[in-house]
Amino acid sequence: MAEVLHKEVDETRQGEAYAPFAADPNQYSKKFYIESYGCQMNFSDSEIVASILQEQGFGATRNLEEANLVLLNTCSIREKAEQTVRSRLQTFRKIKQQNPGMLVGVLGCMAERLKAKFLEEEKLVDIVVGPDAYRSLPGLISEAEGGQKMVNVLLSREETYADIAPVRLDSNGVSAFVSIMRGCNNMCSFCVVPFTRGRERSRDAVSIVAECRNLFERGYREVTLLGQNVDSYHYMPEGSTDLEQSVTFATLLEMVALVSPLLRVRFSTSHPKDITDDVLFTMAKYENICKYIHLPVQAGNTRILQAMNRTYTREWYLAKVKRIREIMPDCGMSTDVISGFCTETEEEHQDTLSLMDLCRFDMAYMFSYSERPGTLAARRYTDDVPEEVKKRRLEEIISLQKSHSAEIYLNDIGKTYKVLIEATSKRSELNWSGRNSQNRMVVFPKGDRDLKKGDYVEVKITSATSATLRGEMI
Repeated sequence: MAEVLHKEVDETRQGEAYAPFAADPNQYSKKFYIESYGCQMNFSDSEIVASILQEQGFGATRNLEEANLVLLNTCSIREKAEQTVRSRLQTFRKIKQQNPGMLVGVLGCMAERLKAKFLEEEKLVDIVVGPDAYRSLPGLISEAEGGQKMVNVLLSREETYADIAPVRLDSNGVSAFVSIMRGCNNMCSFCVVPFTRGRERSRDAVSIVAECRNLFERGYREVTLLGQNVDSYHYMPEGSTDLEQSVTFATLLEMVALVSPLLRVRFSTSHPKDITDDVLFTMAKYENICKYIHLPVQAGNTRILQAMNRTYTREWYLAKVKRIREIMPDCGMSTDVISGFCTETEEEHQDTLSLMDLCRFDMAYMFSYSERPGTLAARRYTDDVPEEVKKRRLEEIISLQKSHSAEIYLNDIGKTYKVLIEATSKRSELNWSGRNSQNRMVVFPKGDRDLKKGDYVEVKITSATSATLRGEMI
């Protein structure tokens, strides 16, 4: 998922239609079609939904026209994502006119905020389901088949879907996402997640380790532990009051790493205020915990950070980056940057550029500020930076990041990395592609060695672009 982004893109992946990996299309009497938008958590949620639907006799299809049930798993982070979803729903409406029995549903982060528009005003959907209500889907579908418009967007303080084995959708058989917690307690003023996904709650550590072990036994060689803020993970066994029995994120990382030295462990996303030395030392201790951290900064000026309610200063963030590199000098790092937040001055924009120069990130997700209804920023501040200024500042951020990425990748020439083979290269059947521990994509010739996806190989880097390393197997 981590791709180098050097242009303004939405903070979502493009919508992807899913079908279960190697599933028998004739096994199920009914078909569902699902598209997902947004963060890794949304894509992980789609796998939970697929599992629930399969239990009800629905099989996935990539053919929209043959589906009995069409679902959009939505994202509300940016306005562009909502526009895309509305466009897709209009497309679905036209197809539904030719298939009157088809049901259309909206899942995820747009569900609560726009349920009335989708159901009543625009009459685009039959079902609206929030992120904590996926277990209710079978009942909602049954009622909707009878002609009712159904909605469940209730948030939960307990739901983690820990007992549901996700259906790995379009899996490469090598890498998988494992959700470890849900919700977010950080009230960043620009963000809708606390309102759409509710409060933080951590999943049972035993179930997480069991899922990772099961994936490894099935041939997977990499798991990514997911949460809006994984560093605040904290699980206390039910009924226990003994703090020594509690599981922190550092403890959980170690538990998963010990499943097998052949199982790589990644995680996303970290909040700068919560990542601890315990986590960093655990990462340094285990070779199979990848040396890569996504650490969103959002802005490089303390006043803007305070307006964003990020709860740290510029100096604090820089000290955290310094600490990471003291403990793991080879750690890859990426970030998120927003240009043109409310009241941002030109001098404050320059502070963001200078912070990027000091940190030198491998890559960054870069966006201009987009006001989201219902957020603290929308209530407190005026979106007063002109669009042309936002755009110009964003272009400067992208240009700087592109130069940093190019330098970092060029510096890898001559180095040797352990690479996990993930797939045949998209550009040539003669090449493998995979990532190193630092999350950098490496492409190299297959040669005549008997290798397959999921194997580890040592690759010496011979050339580089700002997004890809190329090399030769040793």
